[in-house]
Amino acid sequence: MKTTLTTRRAVLAATALLACAAAPAVQAQAAYPTRPVRIIVGFPAGTGPDIVARLLAQKLSENWGNLGVIVDNKPGAGGLIAASEAARATPDGYTLMLGETGQLSIAPSSYNKLPYNPAKDFAPVSQVVSSDFALLVNPQKVPAKNVKEFVSWTQQQKGLFMATFGAGTPGHFGAFMFGEAVKLKPEAVHYKSTADALGGLFSGDVQGVFASVGLAAPNVKAGKLVALGTTGATRAGALPDVPTIKEQGYPTLEFSSWFGIVAPAKTPNDILVKLSADVQKAMKAPDAKAKMEEAGFRVTGTTADEFARIIAADTVTWGKAVAATGFKAD
Repeated sequence: MKTTLTTRRAVLAATALLACAAAPAVQAQAAYPTRPVRIIVGFPAGTGPDIVARLLAQKLSENWGNLGVIVDNKPGAGGLIAASEAARATPDGYTLMLGETGQLSIAPSSYNKLPYNPAKDFAPVSQVVSSDFALLVNPQKVPAKNVKEFVSWTQQQKGLFMATFGAGTPGHFGAFMFGEAVKLKPEAVHYKSTADALGGLFSGDVQGVFASVGLAAPNVKAGKLVALGTTGATRAGALPDVPTIKEQGYPTLEFSSWFGIVAPAKTPNDILVKLSADVQKAMKAPDAKAKMEEAGFRVTGTTADEFARIIAADTVTWGKAVAATGFKAD
């Protein structure tokens, strides 16, 4: 009897010790975050990624008791500067990145010496939104209302110059895929940002550009630019009257971009789990979803595992497009 009692006391003591040992980890997860969180964005203020990051930051801050979520713009090199900094950041959950297709799925194939490894240096948290592109022209320079008219007009010109928002970006390889679909060979003219690319379109230095629907819609609705078609599987909510390029007889031309939160590799799993849940919650909020859709994005709010699969699949898809162009940057 005495032995049984002693054994029970030992078990209870051990259980208590285990509970005490586990408590700090549980408290750490419950407490995070305790100070402002920084979201690095690889593109300038006012661009699609910046708009998404700021809307998400506002909602996360509200959900975290207005603790503060800082959007830190680090533009340059098609987002590589930002990704390099984020990959080297302390993996404690207080530095995140709003990554996009170019940085995470295209760059591995398009750069000879990438300063980071998307598969090894980042932990996916959640894909936030996806975005289709619109093929834009300046109606003062190009007399076309749809893709076939644009192709016909282009064939009569000395060449087709397509603006991109940076070498190695979806807009760059999207222009190549467009050329493949319509049997043209466009010359890519690289700009530092979508805003600069649109400037080239207004000045007449280029004839077309693939811009995110979110940035295209205001210019189209104002009559400044004409959207000849969009690149999604279905029409974009922000431009419902613009047919997809697939609808217009080019079934192979379908591509889009996405933005999602990633953290530096080795970020504690309990923090990653909480981050993913909090980002998904923020994106499911009716007010946040409405603002994102108004800005021209499709809200996704995936799990971390779903986002990891998307990154991997798109790395293969875009890798084929990059290989076909022969493009390689140092």
